[in-house]
Amino acid sequence: MFIEIKNIEKSYGNQENEIKVMDKITTNIEKGEMCMILGPSGSGKSTFLNAIGGIDKIDAGSICIDGQDIGKMNQKELSLYRRKYVGFIFQFYNLIPNLTVKENIQVCEYLTDSPMDIDELIDTLGLKEHYKKFPSQLSGGQQQRCAIARALIKNPKLLLCDEPTGALDYKTAKEILILMEKVNKNYGTTMLTVTHNDSMKGMAHHVIRIKDGKIYKDYKNKELVEASKLDW
Repeated sequence: MFIEIKNIEKSYGNQENEIKVMDKITTNIEKGEMCMILGPSGSGKSTFLNAIGGIDKIDAGSICIDGQDIGKMNQKELSLYRRKYVGFIFQFYNLIPNLTVKENIQVCEYLTDSPMDIDELIDTLGLKEHYKKFPSQLSGGQQQRCAIARALIKNPKLLLCDEPTGALDYKTAKEILILMEKVNKNYGTTMLTVTHNDSMKGMAHHVIRIKDGKIYKDYKNKELVEASKLDW
């Protein structure tokens, strides 16, 4: 199993006003799966994603990625783990404004010894006509494509996406989902996507629903809906 999560817990605050955002969460995710993590705001889903990414330290339990328990890693080891294994995509693109599309992607290209071919990636993500442009010259969808390319250039084994379509209109969001579907199929990248959009669950191999810091549904889809056929 690529990702093994056992009884993880995370709380904020002191004893008097402690808030438990993850409460004994246990699940497994296979290599190459596209997994959707659904739940209302404040349910703990983003904290769950950040814990897997090695950003948030858990209080208890274990998170094993490809056989490595990241909960036992120190900061240097976590940094190497993120560099080697993880690509991040966020709702807001965090592009460097004074760098072109290609230069924004190249920032992460140098973080790995085995990057993807940048020209192939730019072509795959529909950025061939825009690679010399700056972020301010791009639409929201084009900026998100650039952010996806920047995350993928490292050739990560794990792609973590936090509300990647949240800031986009319906048409552009659909285009990004089609693109993510294509990336998963073409590169076999394991993808975990946090969303509050219930309609996206049909395109995922694996669906996890979180509420009040607990998993209350965890299942796999027997049949997938193509991203182009999703509607909301």
